Amino acid sequence: MNTYIEGLIDEAKRQELITSRDIVYCRNRLFDLLGVTWAEVLRSDGSIPELLNHITEEAVRQNLIEDFLETKEILAAKVMDVFLPKPSDLEYMFQLKYFDEPTKATDYFYHLSQASNYIQTARIAKNISYQVATSYGELDITINMSKPEKDPAEIARQKLLQPTAGSVDYPKCLLCVENEGYAGRLDHPARTNHRVVPIRLGGQPWYFQYSPYVYYNEHCILLSEEHRDMVIDEGAFERLLDFVDKFPHYFAGSNADLPIVGGSILSHDHYQGGRYDFAMARAKELFPLELKAFPSIEATYLKWPLSVVRLRGVEKEQLIQAATLVLAHWRGYSDESLDILAETDQPHNTITPIARRRGDAFELDLVLRNNRTTADHPMGLFHPHEDVHHIKRENIGLIEVMGLAVLPARLKAELREVIRYVEGRPASVEPMHQAWADSLKQMPMHDVETLVYEQVGRKFLKGLEDCGVYKQDETGYEGVKRFIDSMHTQGGLRDAASVRAFEQ
Repeated sequence: MNTYIEGLIDEAKRQELITSRDIVYCRNRLFDLLGVTWAEVLRSDGSIPELLNHITEEAVRQNLIEDFLETKEILAAKVMDVFLPKPSDLEYMFQLKYFDEPTKATDYFYHLSQASNYIQTARIAKNISYQVATSYGELDITINMSKPEKDPAEIARQKLLQPTAGSVDYPKCLLCVENEGYAGRLDHPARTNHRVVPIRLGGQPWYFQYSPYVYYNEHCILLSEEHRDMVIDEGAFERLLDFVDKFPHYFAGSNADLPIVGGSILSHDHYQGGRYDFAMARAKELFPLELKAFPSIEATYLKWPLSVVRLRGVEKEQLIQAATLVLAHWRGYSDESLDILAETDQPHNTITPIARRRGDAFELDLVLRNNRTTADHPMGLFHPHEDVHHIKRENIGLIEVMGLAVLPARLKAELREVIRYVEGRPASVEPMHQAWADSLKQMPMHDVETLVYEQVGRKFLKGLEDCGVYKQDETGYEGVKRFIDSMHTQGGLRDAASVRAFEQ
């Protein structure tokens, strides 16, 4: 154990988590945590994730912890917490760097989140990631191999776990600020090495953190201090634009606030952001749209598989009001000729918004969403259809909307069998892939593996097109123009004041 401790201390110093002055203190903290005493040893070399793995495995051998994923992660997080600053110290350093240059602040925080092993760099490296060229631009495809699989014994044990008194509602969810420093338990991840930075968005207290399983560069999460439901409204637009105003090198977006078209967590108001240029940000602007109440705002419609109205302007308040106008009108808008119904027994229309800076201007991409289900499409009329489900059946949330597929880990093994089958070798193709695999055999090919992975990207694209309420054809173009024009006809919303009256 000592040799791994010395290696970890040396690596923490190399990663600038600590200085030479901290070594004795950190060593003694780790001795106490791991139940060891001083011994003259050579240090072990390795990365922080590798050394943590050695330490947790040694702790299992010494019966310090049980041999379960969660108990190992709880210990690993406690070990790394030894090297981390207190939240107030981190906040001070972040602000100090921010006042010099916002990028220096985020660079500092992102590196700390990686070096502390909060961002699971070793697991993320297992992901299968590539790009596929399409008529919309290059889509990003990721087969998510970073989430570890649980041992069956651990799953059984978790089912039998009786909640500790008082622990059920604390933290209330995975996004609550109370996760900062939380030790974790079998049914809640370890967060001892987790840090957040307080920021104010739209005059409200929010927090800024990075995702432990980043899907793109500097993938961050913004979370409300208050545990409250997701909602897309004027305040959401204000907060998103406020964030990109403070951090102009980042984008920020929100999942929609309705099931099917929303994200996996609708119970806590939050956004996602980062330092990545998605294909949607580079999408061609097809034609202008006129918002008569806001002549200073440039509105265009995008060439994108989903239905996106882009607003651009230098005045943030005008952009917020214009977006609120579009949202309020879309909430109640129906076009039966295109199967768009705003409401049946429940409301269906909402928006997935994405904010960014473009030079001196602000941009808001408003993705029009509808979550209605039908007998033919019980999972959603504007959701990936059944012919795509063997590749992607989960919700199309913010990340996918922008052009990055997050696909299930099962595909790695399943696609291997599809490749063998298409090559004419013995294979065990899953029944749900069989018709697709047969169709692949009919395609011209030079390299089968390249073909199969490219066609996975085509399936993802088809799923995105299914989600478009207005299709990329003349009928769809005329439909979105009707929607915009209807805001200026009788019964439409003409200005920000009428929008607020409508919402009330």
